[in-house]
Amino acid sequence: MLEKIKEHKIMTLLLIIAVVYFFLQYLTPLFSPILIAMLFVTIFGPFLKGLQEKLHIHRQLGAILLLLLAGGLLIVMIWVLFSWVVGSLPEWVGRLEALEQELRELIQKGSASIGGTLGIDGEYLESTLLTRLDEGMSYLQSEGTAGMLSGSLQYLRKAAVLGGFLVTFIIAAVLLAKDYDRIMNNLLDREEFHVLLEVICGIIRYIATYVRAQLIIMSAISLLAALVLSIAGIRHGILWGLLAGLLDALPFIGTGIVLAPLALVQLFEGNYGVAAVCLLLYGACAFLREMLEPRLIGRRMGISPIAVLTAVYAGIQLFGIWGIIKGPLGFMIIYQIWQSLQRRLWEV
Repeated sequence: MLEKIKEHKIMTLLLIIAVVYFFLQYLTPLFSPILIAMLFVTIFGPFLKGLQEKLHIHRQLGAILLLLLAGGLLIVMIWVLFSWVVGSLPEWVGRLEALEQELRELIQKGSASIGGTLGIDGEYLESTLLTRLDEGMSYLQSEGTAGMLSGSLQYLRKAAVLGGFLVTFIIAAVLLAKDYDRIMNNLLDREEFHVLLEVICGIIRYIATYVRAQLIIMSAISLLAALVLSIAGIRHGILWGLLAGLLDALPFIGTGIVLAPLALVQLFEGNYGVAAVCLLLYGACAFLREMLEPRLIGRRMGISPIAVLTAVYAGIQLFGIWGIIKGPLGFMIIYQIWQSLQRRLWEV
């Protein structure tokens, strides 16, 4: 078997790629709580061991305390964000009502001149436009209420799925923390698993580098957005900028969920320059991420930034929006397996 692998490098590489693709596409969704628990215990294994040796805190208890601390911090962040959003709702509703009134005044003032230019009765045009505006506002209100009611069931289902994921993850993390040493010793005793250990260590190194890069990018985008929005005179510009930087790390949201609505509001209020600033800031944030991410990850891992960028693009094509994470992760798995095989087989 080893001789065949040595003779057919290209076939071996293609087989590795196929196995990694199958793993990321079909196995990770099924076993994601267990895999993340294994990753958690592997990363924090030395820390849990130190707690047991120095403070006599059992690893299972240490894992629970660590998870509670992380969960508490996450809940505090979500609560602060939720309180800010809910507190801003009256202001947003007031702006919507003011926008409706401005549209009414604009229709009333412009109907006569526009109707005369087009050869249409101005009063008829005004009546028609006002009727359509009332129908549109009623539709938005009714659909918004209905959407909230119908969407609540979907949110409950998603919350149930998330709850099951978290429960499975916590139980798996606690159980693995107990048997961590035994599992690692069994793997070290068997030479055929040494490649697996090298791959796991490489993945952990990649994840640590990825998290570090995301923190740097989030900080840079938060500072840029907060500075630009505050200078542009947008109310709560610093908070909106920090929120944009925080959401930029999420692959399916990004800064657009903050900056695009801000630009739209400014456009309706007649602040065309500020709206343009928001759109330019959106493009600048996207460019900043695309420029920094490959460099921070690629240089730290000793890989060309263009390779990381290619992995992100290929991941999006193969796995959709989550390919932003799965693409570089799959590339790192393939890279680590290939490097390990090369050291053990072809450089011997």
